[in-house]
Amino acid sequence: MKDSTKYVGLDVSKDFVAVAIADEGRDNPRYFGQIPNNEESIRKLFKKLREEECRLNVCYEAGPTGYGLYRFLTALGIECCVVAPSLIPTRAGDRIKTDRRDAIRLAQLFRAGELTPIYIPTEEDEALRDLVRARKVTKEDQLRARHHLAKFLLRHEIKAPGHLKKKWTKIYHKWLNTLKFDNSALEIVFQEYLHTLDEIEQRLERLERAIHTETMRSSHAPVIEALQTLRGVKEITAVTLVVEVGTFKRFASARDFMGYTGLIPSEYSSGATRHQGKITKTGNSHVRRVLVESAWSYRHKPNISRDIKKRQQGQDAMVQRIAWKAQTRLHPKYARMAAKGKPHGKIIAAVARELAGFIWAIATSVELKTSSSKVA
Repeated sequence: MKDSTKYVGLDVSKDFVAVAIADEGRDNPRYFGQIPNNEESIRKLFKKLREEECRLNVCYEAGPTGYGLYRFLTALGIECCVVAPSLIPTRAGDRIKTDRRDAIRLAQLFRAGELTPIYIPTEEDEALRDLVRARKVTKEDQLRARHHLAKFLLRHEIKAPGHLKKKWTKIYHKWLNTLKFDNSALEIVFQEYLHTLDEIEQRLERLERAIHTETMRSSHAPVIEALQTLRGVKEITAVTLVVEVGTFKRFASARDFMGYTGLIPSEYSSGATRHQGKITKTGNSHVRRVLVESAWSYRHKPNISRDIKKRQQGQDAMVQRIAWKAQTRLHPKYARMAAKGKPHGKIIAAVARELAGFIWAIATSVELKTSSSKVA
C-alpha cells in the first residue's frame, strides 16, 4: 500500500531535466541526477521511482518548454503541477543558481506547500491562444513598419495633403501609392517599405479571419459573444481574455480576478502607516493590456451605439444589464477622477480594474448557465 509520498522537483530545460526528490518527513531533499529531456528517458525515470511503492507528486516551473511534460506525466497517471516562477520564495543572500540547486529547492518547497500552481489550459485553448498571440506580434510588426515608412517620408520632407488628416486609412494608402522618387535608390527603399507594410497587413487580415473561424468552433463561443456586449470589448479583445484566462470560474470573486490582472495598487503597510503605490503588474500581462485598451472607451458618456446594439442581439437580459451598468458606473468614475486632476494613466488603470469585475460577472454567469445546460 502506498502510504508515503515522494515530492519530485524537476528543473526543465530544452535538452535536460534535473531531478531532485524530497521524501515525506524531515530528511533533506536529495539530488537524483540529470536525464535527457525526451519521453523515453522520462518514462524510465518514473518507472524506476514507482517501483518504490509510494505516491509521486511532481512539479516544475512554467517556462518556454510549455505544458507538454505536464500532459505526458498526467497521461502516465502521475500527479503533476506547474508552478509560477515569480511566486517561488527566494533567499535574499542566495547568489548561486544551478540546475541542481533549482531542482532541490523546488522539491523542498513543494513538500512544504510553498509553491503556487498555475492554471493549465486545454490543448484547444492553447492553440487558440497561440493564434491570438501571433496576431499581437503581427500588430507590433505593423506598427514598426509604419514607423519606418513615416520616418522615411519625414526625412525627405514629404507631407500628406491637408485633407488627409488621419494616417493609414484607405485614402492615405492610395496617396502613398502615387508617390514617386527621381532617385532610383530612394525609389527602391520606398517601395520596399511599402511592400513590407502591405505584406504585414495581409497577414493580419488572414490571422483575424482565422481567429473568427476558430472562435465559432470553440467551446468558449458563448462567453466570447457575451463579453462583446461590453463597450470597448470586440471580438479580438474577448477572445484574448477568454483564451488567456481559460475559465473564469477559477476565481472565487471579482476581486480575485482583479488581483490576477495586476491592476490593483501595491501596498506597504506597517502599524498605523498605510502606503499604496503603483499597480502590481503581476498575473497575465496580455489580459492587463487588453483591459487597459478597452478602458479608454469609458471616457465617453454612456451610449448604446449601433455596433454595440448589434453585438447585444440575442444575448441574455442579465448580460445586457451588466454591460449597461458598466457604462453607467465607469464613465462617472473616469469623469470624477479627471475632475480631480488625476493623471490619465492612473484613471485608466482604475477604470480597467473595475471593468475586470464586470467581465468576471458576465463570464461566470454564462459559464454557469452553459455548464448547467450541458448537465441537463
